[in-house]
Amino acid sequence: MNTKWSDEQPIYRQLRDLVVEMILEYAVPEGEPLPSARTVAAEYRINHLTVLKAYQELSDEGLLENRRGVGLFVTSGARERLLRAERKRFLQDEWPRIRARMQRLELSPDELLQEKAASSVPRARGR
Repeated sequence: MNTKWSDEQPIYRQLRDLVVEMILEYAVPEGEPLPSARTVAAEYRINHLTVLKAYQELSDEGLLENRRGVGLFVTSGARERLLRAERKRFLQDEWPRIRARMQRLELSPDELLQEKAASSVPRARGR
């Protein structure tokens, strides 16, 4: 996986967010192990201490558990806790900006739904 790191936030936070995304998308299901810090560090060409910091933050949030001698595993219920937290963050932080932009553009929710429906209609091949 080729990831480009942003200068806007520390790499360990970006890596943490990447793991969260993987849990939410079932790429790493609950009860499954995460790759070792050294493996991730080698894959992304970052310091293994950076990976450990990201993993530690996730552990502190109760999303990962350390099984001594075996590795780090996604905890049971992690995805549901993440969904609740991400929904809350979206509604508090992102939705007000989206809603304000929609109002500036005079764009109604119905128009968004119509656009979504139109864009999901399969198109005939060869057109």
